[in-house]
Amino acid sequence: MKSKRVLYFLVVLAFVLLNGCGSGNSNCPTCGTTVNGSYAIVDIIPVPEHNPTGAPGGPFNSFDISWVDPGTHRLYVADRIGLVVDGFDTLNNVPTSTIGGANSVTQAGDNASSCDPTISPTLSALGNFTRFGCRTKTFSIPGFGANNLFGGFSGAQCCASRGNGVNPLSCPCGIVVTADGKTMFVGNASSAVVVFDLTTNPPSVIANIPTGQSADFDGPVGVAPCIVSAAGRALSDPTCGDMRADEMAYDEKDKVLLVANGDPGLPFVTLINMTAVVNRTGHCVAVNPALPYGPTNFPTCIMGQIYYDGAPLNNINVPVDDTASNPPAAGQFPCPDPSTTAPSGVSGTGVGAAGANVPCHHGPIFPGFGGVVSLAGIGGSAFNPNTGHFLVTNGNATGDLTVGTVDEIDPRIGNPNGPVVVNAFLVPNCMPTSIVQGPGNNFLVGCADHDGVVFPPNEYVIDGTSGKILATIDKVGGVDEIWYNASDNRYYLAARDMPQGPVLGVIDAGKNLWLQNVATNANSHSVAVDPSNNRVYVPMQAGGTCKTQSANGCIAVYGQQ
Repeated sequence: MKSKRVLYFLVVLAFVLLNGCGSGNSNCPTCGTTVNGSYAIVDIIPVPEHNPTGAPGGPFNSFDISWVDPGTHRLYVADRIGLVVDGFDTLNNVPTSTIGGANSVTQAGDNASSCDPTISPTLSALGNFTRFGCRTKTFSIPGFGANNLFGGFSGAQCCASRGNGVNPLSCPCGIVVTADGKTMFVGNASSAVVVFDLTTNPPSVIANIPTGQSADFDGPVGVAPCIVSAAGRALSDPTCGDMRADEMAYDEKDKVLLVANGDPGLPFVTLINMTAVVNRTGHCVAVNPALPYGPTNFPTCIMGQIYYDGAPLNNINVPVDDTASNPPAAGQFPCPDPSTTAPSGVSGTGVGAAGANVPCHHGPIFPGFGGVVSLAGIGGSAFNPNTGHFLVTNGNATGDLTVGTVDEIDPRIGNPNGPVVVNAFLVPNCMPTSIVQGPGNNFLVGCADHDGVVFPPNEYVIDGTSGKILATIDKVGGVDEIWYNASDNRYYLAARDMPQGPVLGVIDAGKNLWLQNVATNANSHSVAVDPSNNRVYVPMQAGGTCKTQSANGCIAVYGQQ
């Protein structure tokens, strides 16, 4: 009798296991993973210093890029309410750290990231142009005196949301961590890239590199006029400056970082040689480190900029840059042109202009639909090691709202004439927002809707050299950020604008075949994956998906069931 009971127990147990976890049942939040199961939330991670009362931090309702460093098993998330980059352990699913400045919720005072002590405190070498840079002895804005600490991130100015148009003033934004896990690049809304040394505790700032003119955060006017101009005037007030340095791509071999200022009316990208910074032999100081950064006192490591002003217009699949004279000859376009009524970029008025020796070229964009005027501009980017070129998504390459492009940029390392756009690959029925390298020379292009034009869900897989469309995936769309996980050979898509509601999309990268959409929550637009366990990390604002953290917001962890 005893043996029959044992057998019965084993049969029942097998039935429960098969029907509860192993057959693709997504309603099993605590089971182990299987190879063929569907995806569901397997864990919820609280975000440090966020709660529904608003003290401190408030709900985790504004965030941006996520990044997993597989070597250290760390997830980093741009937290625009805490004004920090949050760190999480992806093996144990627990928060580990916050990285921020003197103005942050969780890193205030002595816990803020310090500026590298080898930088002379008598110089303004790390950004004496706004309080968000390093606060050295020459930095003496009232209320923000010198303390040799990183000033901090701008945060979610005026409760940043897609609806109110203040996102371009809200950071941290883009995040990239080098392959060795020692250096992190973060975009800030003061139009600058902050570089952290992750080997120190807390991480220290080793460079703060302007890509353009900061918004007037420190006065004398402030950014209130800029915020007002978001309603109907597309953030055109001079106090907006060049807004945030946002999404980035990195060339590990040559240590070149591409960063996009995608929000101005005429957006631009900047290519920066990070060799000295990454090797800890320099801080990318200005030409004259005793003076603030400006159009004629630019960071010495900037290789050049590409200005998306449509000059000349509509050149698709051909080089689009002015290449001749120094200064430009009659009939050529000066570069950069102003993105607002204030000067923009770091290059001054053109290649060869007095005191402005940063090369600058033009990129293809249709001016009538540029930048935040149409809510679409220069978006995500990727580096293609097969060509040594960068690929940048462009929602406004032509006047046809149904056609976007992926622009190919040759960084021309060592060439004094700087980077150049060499191709623009057409992607129809798509506002391209993101791009990531998959297996081999395949690149997935994430698509979203375009300025009132609603497309059926679609994404493209293209050849990274020719731009040829290899596959169209039509089961997921409305995508912001995407990630490729080589461990399981799958793409993961944060599709916040799917018609039926926001989802995490999963695509088989080997077969270019859509596998599943699993529900997320409102504005879930960020995603990253740890290849060691194939767990998928999706930041969530406050809502029922966060379960016990529903009032706070959370990081939802997805896995196969």
